[in-house]
Amino acid sequence: MGNLNETPSANRLHIGIYGKTNSGKSSLINAVTKQEVSIVADVAGTTTDPVYKPMEIHPLGPCVIIDTAGFDDDSELGERRVEKTHLAAEKTDIAVVVLDIAEVIAAKKAGVPFKKAFKDEAEWSLLFAKKHTPVVFALNKIDEILLSAEAQEKSSGKLDNAAIEAAKCWVYEENSAVMGKNADNSFEVVAVSALKGKGMDAVISALTRLLPEDFGQEFILGDLVSQTDLVLLVMPQDIQAPKGRLILPQVQTLRELLDRKCLVMSTTTDKMTDALAALSHAPKLIVTDSQVFGYVYEHKPAESMLTSFSVLFAAYKGDLPYYVESARAIDALKPSSRVLIAECCTHAPLAEDIGRVKLPNLLRKRVGEELTVDITSGTDFPDNLSQYDLVIQCGACMFNRKYVLSRIDRARTQHVPMTNYGVAIAHLTGILDKVSMP
Repeated sequence: MGNLNETPSANRLHIGIYGKTNSGKSSLINAVTKQEVSIVADVAGTTTDPVYKPMEIHPLGPCVIIDTAGFDDDSELGERRVEKTHLAAEKTDIAVVVLDIAEVIAAKKAGVPFKKAFKDEAEWSLLFAKKHTPVVFALNKIDEILLSAEAQEKSSGKLDNAAIEAAKCWVYEENSAVMGKNADNSFEVVAVSALKGKGMDAVISALTRLLPEDFGQEFILGDLVSQTDLVLLVMPQDIQAPKGRLILPQVQTLRELLDRKCLVMSTTTDKMTDALAALSHAPKLIVTDSQVFGYVYEHKPAESMLTSFSVLFAAYKGDLPYYVESARAIDALKPSSRVLIAECCTHAPLAEDIGRVKLPNLLRKRVGEELTVDITSGTDFPDNLSQYDLVIQCGACMFNRKYVLSRIDRARTQHVPMTNYGVAIAHLTGILDKVSMP
């Protein structure tokens, strides 16, 4: 988050632009955003690693536009670039797949099926369908589809609209066949000229129609609070706390409480009892850092509900019921077991690091010192999780919900339990059943 007034990238709609090299992906991005976001050149493979650009697009609101490498990149680094494109797909809320309309018309005329003429696009379309990611097919370069020379003289070079509409219908019908049982109303087809800036309104309209109904509607605190409720935030300011600011989950939770007209009091752990004594009545809810769950539970008023920032984000970003169910796998761990701790952001680890020090210590205290704990950070999340008996992820405040759910789906598909820091610590502390869930 480069600016405190900006919407965090993790909370923005992620729109990924996909297609073959030189299909006009970067030109389309520049045309939609009316900015020189991406480099445009006739040389294949101009875009290497995905480029993430936050911006506002009316009426979609705050977005992140992802410009990806061509998925037919056969250069020396092409395979690695395609891997990065697959990673971008896991973060994508709505995909835009760019096709050259001249190639579409040629395939239609020759009677070549879509899944054969556009093998890569068909495979990606099916991939997005399985991820429940809506798709806009953008048939690009319509400016090159002109009427015959004789007709051009009479029509001043107008586009052959009949051919364009026929191409759109063909892509829609053919792609429906490719998707099979996954076909629904989750994709649309539009015709554009990225070079001339034509059809951009159609692209934005399609994106708006395909926007998931519940996108951005989730509350961090769910139904735990109502207007005028008193809420106490317990936020340790230890060596891990960034100097001069709060961490993102604290900022977002505080902002939501203010938006929902709650009464909020904030304190550090060592001043919690003083803060409670200063209140005329017990807070309805106490939200704490997970690492002090035990202390806060012991000192809270009996009538106050208790949760943590990490537990709140387990529901906000992921699948809380699955996390709670998976936390029970801790009881089945043996000294020979293997656990993966996945930090979502990258930072220099400190002596009291919760993911690299405190949580592994809690696990080894419960299971035994021989327990193997592997740690990954950022987007370095293994494709094969079968070697692990449990995955524990942080609150994932830096990732969008789509990407977190894709990680959960990967673990669930491989029958590997997955939980997060807050839920795991609550279980290890023995108070998971006492924690209030949003």
